[in-house]
Amino acid sequence: MSTSILLLILAVIGVAAYAAGVWRANAIARGASSRMHSRPGYYGSFVALWALLPALALLVLWLIASPLYINAAVRSGFPEEVTTLSQAEQGLNFGMVSSLARGMSVLSTEEIDRIGGDPAELRAALGARGVPLAGEPKPFMVQAAGDLNQMTAASRTMMTVAALAVSLAGAFFGLSRVAPRFRARNKVEKAVLASLIVASSIAILTTIGIVLSMLTEATHFFTRVPAWEFFFGTVWDPRFAAAGATASEGQFGLIPLLLGTLYIGFVAMLVAVPVGLFSAIYMSEYASRQVRSVAKPLLEVLAGIPTIVYGFFALTAVGPFLRDLSSQLNGLVTGNYANFIQAQSVLTAGFVMGIMLIPYVSSLSDDIITAVPRALRDGSLGLGATRSETIKRVTLPAALPGIVGAILMTASRAIGETMIVVLAAGVAARIQWNPFEPMTTVTVKIVSQLTGDLEFTSPQTLVAFALGITLFAITLCLNIYALYIVRKYREQYE
Repeated sequence: MSTSILLLILAVIGVAAYAAGVWRANAIARGASSRMHSRPGYYGSFVALWALLPALALLVLWLIASPLYINAAVRSGFPEEVTTLSQAEQGLNFGMVSSLARGMSVLSTEEIDRIGGDPAELRAALGARGVPLAGEPKPFMVQAAGDLNQMTAASRTMMTVAALAVSLAGAFFGLSRVAPRFRARNKVEKAVLASLIVASSIAILTTIGIVLSMLTEATHFFTRVPAWEFFFGTVWDPRFAAAGATASEGQFGLIPLLLGTLYIGFVAMLVAVPVGLFSAIYMSEYASRQVRSVAKPLLEVLAGIPTIVYGFFALTAVGPFLRDLSSQLNGLVTGNYANFIQAQSVLTAGFVMGIMLIPYVSSLSDDIITAVPRALRDGSLGLGATRSETIKRVTLPAALPGIVGAILMTASRAIGETMIVVLAAGVAARIQWNPFEPMTTVTVKIVSQLTGDLEFTSPQTLVAFALGITLFAITLCLNIYALYIVRKYREQYE
């Protein structure tokens, strides 16, 4: 039985347990609800929780532990000449065994018995079924694949029986606890509270896991490349080498990448913040209800466009347009109509990225400005201030903490953009201040360092984690500054 079908059966048992718990509570109450401590729904929920939670916990543990045990058992059956190989080579052999096991699962029992342990016949049978193999299987691999399938099937059967037994036992236990003075509501609310705590902890644990993984690999990088050379280096030249080659490790200067990231992000914010903020002010303070109902959805459509589309737009439309325009302007001044701006440049990437970020600033700022109490506006207007004066001196200062948070969140989004930069700004890592020249960002190099035929333990690959932890630190600093601004101005309006 597949896991999805088992989950469906457990869901049916849970619904039945809920109904049985409600029925038993009503039967005990006999129409007098005051006899019961809790409402019937709480008793039904208590029984359903006992029918589902233990079974789901067992299912999760089984799905984690069973593959580990089965894989170890299959590996222990490898011949001695395989078990003495390195871990990487053993992994390749086990990968072939796994591929054979998946292929054999599409064959019937009669076909497997007819093939026996002949690798050639097995390869031919799988090829006839459209299941290609990456290499030439060996006899021990065929045997190991059969053992893997048998153990997996047995484990799945035992898991199904155990989960259903635990679910039914939990349902009967929950029903046995239904009584007039049993505090079912308290138990259910504690379970809900525990689920809320687990849900809120997922984000924290995920963040901790990401940081620890990046720190671990970044530490390996800094053991091979000095930290001061990375953080203060002005040359980015990783000198890629194929796996197993003994080439120079190159130079890993962060400054060109960091400068490009901040430069392109700054240009994008110059476009996004004024346009987004002014559009938010118009929609929240001046636009009629009909205009707002049309303009806001149309503006937010920009947020749903894939970034690769923005990159194509920058590469095929914005970049050539700015190049031709600058060429004409330069010709009017100097008489030389040579191109002054390239199609790929900081200005092109920043402008298109700013267009992409307008909905973030506009939508968030609009919601924040709209949330300012109406009493503040009425008080200002009642004292004789105009609408524009009220917006400048009352509404915007009151909404400033939220607007700053929206702008900083938009800045974090700009720092993490990749596709637009690749297509609109290029991949040239260099230090220069001309916005009409190409540059690149940290995120682009993270992608490039983790792609290709490279050893995962090489400095050229490990530098991606150092770049990632640097971006994390920059984002953390932005969040700390946003918290400072919010606390500073919130005291004036609470």
